[in-house]
Amino acid sequence: MLQPHFAKGGKLNRLYPLYEAADSFIYTPGDVTLTGPHVRDAIDLKRVMITVVIALLPCFFMAIWNTGFQANSALQLTGGSVDGWRGALLALLGYGGNPDSLFDNLLLGAAWFIPIYLVTNIVGGLWEAFFSIVRRHEINEGFLVTGSLFPLICPPTLPLWQVALGISFGVVIGKEIFGGTGKNFLNPALTGRAFLFFAYPAQISGNSVWTAVDGFSGATALSRAAEGGGQAVIAVSSWFDAFIGTIPGSMGETSALACLFGAAVIIFTGIGSWRIMLSGLIGATALSTLFYLIGSGTNPMFGLAPHWHLVLGGLAFGLVFMATDPVSGAMTQEGQWLYGFLIGSLCIMIRVVNPAFPEGMMLAILFGNVFAPVIDQLVLKFHIKRRLQHVQG
Repeated sequence: MLQPHFAKGGKLNRLYPLYEAADSFIYTPGDVTLTGPHVRDAIDLKRVMITVVIALLPCFFMAIWNTGFQANSALQLTGGSVDGWRGALLALLGYGGNPDSLFDNLLLGAAWFIPIYLVTNIVGGLWEAFFSIVRRHEINEGFLVTGSLFPLICPPTLPLWQVALGISFGVVIGKEIFGGTGKNFLNPALTGRAFLFFAYPAQISGNSVWTAVDGFSGATALSRAAEGGGQAVIAVSSWFDAFIGTIPGSMGETSALACLFGAAVIIFTGIGSWRIMLSGLIGATALSTLFYLIGSGTNPMFGLAPHWHLVLGGLAFGLVFMATDPVSGAMTQEGQWLYGFLIGSLCIMIRVVNPAFPEGMMLAILFGNVFAPVIDQLVLKFHIKRRLQHVQG
């Protein structure tokens, strides 16, 4: 009934991308291929993006629970309370402030995570719709993943206006000016976070942004390692705590266990490249082992053991969900090995060699994105040269 109004010649034809997005999201499209030379399967862009979102569900849970757990633990320690509209809302919902309560942790965590998630998707979605209307093409489902990844790599205390600014930069500058989904060479979510990191470092770095309690300073494990090495990390948390994710950090990045679940899903479905993940782990393990064996009397990060590097910061999250982006990552099989190894080793190099910047995964992936086309080009040239030699010989 509504379709004729949005079709060509209808009064609302300029808004057809909005109609098509809602229609295809709710219903299966009625358009099918009729001719023979088409490869048919059950996968499309929407199913790919939804599968990635499903793989992210454990990270969503940990983002909400751990944000609440860290805040409730700090409030219990300081004797503080939740103020403002969050405090009033939580009181109505029966919030008790107990860090041992699953309900209290989820409730408080949701009060911080959900506003960031909503602002990300509303603002980013509006930009997607705007460019679709201007270019008169369908709204792509690619933003489903970007809108899920960006909140997970933010600290819980990030101001909402900076959330809107960051996702706007990521979508517009990181993707749309290059033509939209499938044409961007940088990961949009990481592009937005990098912009915020360099434009507003006080709100996205330091010790006071990771725990959702005013005036509370809670350093991440990597920050502690930069100051006192591996012993400083072991003094406040166990390796198992870091693996589970009960430590301060960006909301969805702290749990290597949740990332392992996501890795299993996207590898089993064939959406993510296991070569990138494995080579990234090899690169990170090899270089961190080398630094650990060399040691340093002036740089405590040399003393952080390799098995700690793998569960701290955003290494696991980045390798599983960011580096495997099929658009901005390497596409050739040989290139994926080199691409993943480059990201893993570069992450460790930034962490260890530059202790003033203890987390290096964001810059490592963006650097890898820039070199991915070059890596693929070199691989293709190598294959072409080898085949020419075979034919000529």
